[in-house]
Amino acid sequence: MAKRLRVGVVFGGRSAEHEVSVASAKNVLEAMDRDRYEPVLIGIDRQGRWLLDDASQPLLDAAGNLPALEWAGAGAAGGPAPAREVALVPRGRSNALVDLEAHRDLGTLDVVFPVLHGPYGEDGSVQGLCRLAGIPCVGAGVLGSAVGMDKDVMKRLLRDAGIATARFLAASRAEPAPSFEEVSAALGVPLFVKPANLGSSVGVSKVRTAGEFAEALRLAFRYDTKAIVEEFVDGRELECSVLGNDDPVASVPGEVLPSHEFYDYEAKYLDEHGAALEIPARLEPKVEEVRALAVRAFKVLCCNGMARVDLFLRSDGRLLVNEINTIPGFTRISMYPKLWEASGIPYPELVDRLIRLAFERHGEEKELLTTV
Repeated sequence: MAKRLRVGVVFGGRSAEHEVSVASAKNVLEAMDRDRYEPVLIGIDRQGRWLLDDASQPLLDAAGNLPALEWAGAGAAGGPAPAREVALVPRGRSNALVDLEAHRDLGTLDVVFPVLHGPYGEDGSVQGLCRLAGIPCVGAGVLGSAVGMDKDVMKRLLRDAGIATARFLAASRAEPAPSFEEVSAALGVPLFVKPANLGSSVGVSKVRTAGEFAEALRLAFRYDTKAIVEEFVDGRELECSVLGNDDPVASVPGEVLPSHEFYDYEAKYLDEHGAALEIPARLEPKVEEVRALAVRAFKVLCCNGMARVDLFLRSDGRLLVNEINTIPGFTRISMYPKLWEASGIPYPELVDRLIRLAFERHGEEKELLTTV
């Protein structure tokens, strides 16, 4: 039997999307082919500590409705394993895991699969660490991750590339906030206020009045130093999954039919009746246009590996790109794997393809010259 590849599944993190990340990681682990891959569970707690295998189990347990997982590193005679805080250290052997307390080498990782949402994981931070350590990393690289995380920068790049997106303004916590009169004159009412660098609809508010606008900015600035103010788009909410590196392909599109006023965090993860997902979406004759636009946005934003592109379809037939998610959700209700399953790629095969794409990009980067 061929040697199994050691896959570091990194989850949790110092983000308001911590719980979503934990739920996603569990499903990635369940889908991973254990004949081909040896998962190495690396949970990041809210203090930023990296915990290995059994030590990360409390993070899984705290997510709710997630059964405990058993790991080969369990303590003797089935007793609890000691907490092991680890680090991925770039050095002579590159991709080495090191026990920070015992100063022991815990072996190498062949590839990292980050299942992290939001800052300190989806924004290029972990991707940069992997690049320094010389280890393949699933998904977008540093640039694509950073661009995809910052909604302000992302929308400016889309706009400059001629890709239609909702009208928007950015506000900084370090500068005087724009007035409600200014933003409503530019964007109309209602409008949305969001943290610029967060996902899962955390900190998002729908605003109609000056009082609501002030409160929405206060909420957004609790999560980020920059907020984005967007016009309300009256249209169908579509999502399309993209897979690949230099020659990416798109899945069949799906449609989100929220029962809440908008597709907020509660509708996504807490209320089982918060939204219906229609897969595939009833979009003829727009299907190929949606898929082509999703791939174009993926390329413009310098993505690799995977992404979910969220779009609006207005009643006049015009398509707008809302945003891109470079580490989309992998929970049981998440669109990214569901759309690929409907496109003929089951969950285990999807995980396998993503890992192979990481090795493909890593191999290309290793061929680049580093001397003159």
